[in-house]
Amino acid sequence: MTKKIGLFLSMVAAFWACQQKEEKPKELSLLKVSENGRFLATKADNEPFFWLGDTGWLLFTKLTREEADTYLEDRRKKGFNVIQVMVLHTLGAKNVYGDSALVNKNVATTRVENGDNPDKPEEYDFWNHVDYVVDKAAEKGIYMALVPIWGSNVKSGKVKPEDAKLFAEFLANRYKDRKNIIWLNGGDIKGSDGLEVWEAIGQTLREKDPNHLITYHPRGRYTSSDWFHAEKWMDFNMVQSGHRNYAQDTSKNDKYHYGEDNWRFIQADYALKPVKPVIDGEPSYEGIPHGLHDVTQPRWTAADVRRYGYWSVLAGAFGYTYGDNEVMQMHRTDDTSGSSYGPKLTWDKAINVEGAGQMMHLKNLLLSKSYFDRVPDQSLVADQGEKYNYLTASRGNDYALVYTYTGRNFKLNMGKIPGDKVKASWYSPRDGKSTEIGEVSNQGVQEFNPPGEPKDGNDWVLVIDKL
Repeated sequence: MTKKIGLFLSMVAAFWACQQKEEKPKELSLLKVSENGRFLATKADNEPFFWLGDTGWLLFTKLTREEADTYLEDRRKKGFNVIQVMVLHTLGAKNVYGDSALVNKNVATTRVENGDNPDKPEEYDFWNHVDYVVDKAAEKGIYMALVPIWGSNVKSGKVKPEDAKLFAEFLANRYKDRKNIIWLNGGDIKGSDGLEVWEAIGQTLREKDPNHLITYHPRGRYTSSDWFHAEKWMDFNMVQSGHRNYAQDTSKNDKYHYGEDNWRFIQADYALKPVKPVIDGEPSYEGIPHGLHDVTQPRWTAADVRRYGYWSVLAGAFGYTYGDNEVMQMHRTDDTSGSSYGPKLTWDKAINVEGAGQMMHLKNLLLSKSYFDRVPDQSLVADQGEKYNYLTASRGNDYALVYTYTGRNFKLNMGKIPGDKVKASWYSPRDGKSTEIGEVSNQGVQEFNPPGEPKDGNDWVLVIDKL
């Protein structure tokens, strides 16, 4: 009996050891642009990299080490693999331990020794704390998309090109050997506001750190391609489709009078030459008021962030960045610096809002199919709708995906993938479950009826596979 118990315990121990081994994140690889110029891939083995980002903009300054561990672990479990974060929100940036990033608020003079609080342990110094969070993210298989300096500091004239160059050199030298770095030049600003600064940062990062990808985070209702598409330091384009609804999008920026149609940004950048990948790096955040500033306005919901995700990815984006009102600013009740946009939850509660847990289903769906052959193809759709009734369609060599936000009946032009018949199913963006339809004729025009009654947020992906 004793031997049997011992054998049983050994088997249990081996099982749990195996489980822990399986759950350990794969060792990170540097990233690259795919050979066809449309996607990202790992440099080590050319595996597809679907960017599922979260905006944790104030992570470095608002959270302790222990809180950062909690946040990163939650995002790992929810499938996020990129965190977009500001290195410097302001020139006077301090971390939660009270330590400053700069000397005399000058980006050319980083505070890397002793810090503001010599009585505190050295690991609480600003840059040591940043190092810790970056390395902890790497342990969890997460890449850090770093914004060197937020745009408002440059627009105000407080950052000179020569100082920005020195700061970019500091960042490049400090982080060039870490595999989980992506550079987000800019920071919620038009490239024309401080153009010389953004060029200095981009060129310096490329020169001093040739191994990491670089893009530009633009102002809302703009795209990085407006200024930097042809720049050699720019690896991929980033859109900020922004936070306005259809009625609020009355800006004079006629080129991008798109309302909520973030897929239009992706279509426009997808068509540019030379070919470069594109992503919506800031759509409307879950829980934030429509238009941002009026807290009496309705708030964007989980259904909305799903819609922005599927619309943009099936239109040709290589990934998607999610955001939540409270999490992006790491809102906390004891924060004396204040918060914006009427947060209703603290960050540690908001990490569990509905939409955050649903983003992984988008990533899982795309990675379940052949990857580098996927192209947007609206010719699949026979009865294209407008606004919320709009359908986005994408296909690979042996499959097609069509997203409906409202769950309305729709018609498709068949024959876009091989075979007299195809296999069809419904995929739920809400829980990632599939419902089989069965075999369907792959000729002429076929009509499809999604589950449930048509309404906003009854969203489905029609999945068509070659038999």
